[in-house]
Amino acid sequence: MKKIIAMLMALVMVFALCACGSSSSSAPAASSAAETVKIGMVTDVGGVNDKSFNQTSWEGLQALAAEDSSFEVNYLESKTDADYQTNINTFIDEGYDLIICVGYMLADATREAAEANPDQLFAIIDDSSIDLPNVACLMFAQEQASYLVGLVAGSVTESKTVGYVQGMVSDSMNLFGIGYITGVLEACPEAKVLQYNANSFGDSAGGSTAAKDMITKGADVIYHAAGGTGMGVIEACNEEGIWAIGVDTDQSILAPDHVITSAMKRVDVASQDISKAVKDGAFTAGIHMYDLSNGGVDLAPTRDHIPADVLEMVEAAKAAVIAGEKTVPTTTAECPQFELG
Repeated sequence: MKKIIAMLMALVMVFALCACGSSSSSAPAASSAAETVKIGMVTDVGGVNDKSFNQTSWEGLQALAAEDSSFEVNYLESKTDADYQTNINTFIDEGYDLIICVGYMLADATREAAEANPDQLFAIIDDSSIDLPNVACLMFAQEQASYLVGLVAGSVTESKTVGYVQGMVSDSMNLFGIGYITGVLEACPEAKVLQYNANSFGDSAGGSTAAKDMITKGADVIYHAAGGTGMGVIEACNEEGIWAIGVDTDQSILAPDHVITSAMKRVDVASQDISKAVKDGAFTAGIHMYDLSNGGVDLAPTRDHIPADVLEMVEAAKAAVIAGEKTVPTTTAECPQFELG
């Protein structure tokens, strides 16, 4: 009997030791590091250093990765349209969790890749034409921000002649001009708005030439929505001593004495939002709209050159748009003075 009891006690001890060993070995798995979430960004031909929406998108992703080490971010720069598909496929082959395509010019390449790779998640900025379960369309009410800077331009012009340079004609890009002209004419009904389609987002020299031509015709404020081409617009305005209005990000740093304001478009926040959604398993396809009401667009925070009474008027107009009391036009039919479309 004593031998049996001893054997039973030995077995109990063995089972106890096994149980302790099992508990100890499972602990590291429970505390293992979070899985890396890989986010790849493909630029349009404006490039990652366009001081506009490509650069702002990339800076947003860099900030996200700095805050949360579980994100790995990278970009591929497109020199020509032919690079779009190649760059997208590179990220697919490298197993990226989300591919962010910056700009409507990538719409065809994004759609083709999304259809061929239904398990790959995509986001595209400034295009709402892709209706697929693996594509999020990050859209901005750019006409609202453009309306606000138009109010500024119409209020400060002394010559009653202002300019507008657009990178390319499309339904999305036209919203910038429509909003701007609406604001200019609301503030100064007798104003003349000179307009130019650069047909490029990467032609700084062309932007400078267009701006200087407008200046010779009397323009004393020029707004650009032209990516890298707009750098030439701002340079020309700075050289000639007139007001420039930037776009997408606060571009006052480019010419502190002559950029009166910028129409902000928070592509950095949108890129961060959709990346976080992928990490959280909360990715949703379809249109994600950013506007004045949620801070997705706005007047730039640098406002030192805007007269106090003008800024007060602009803030009142902004509040009216948010409250639904004012609707900014979005079509050429509503703004026949827009001539590029």
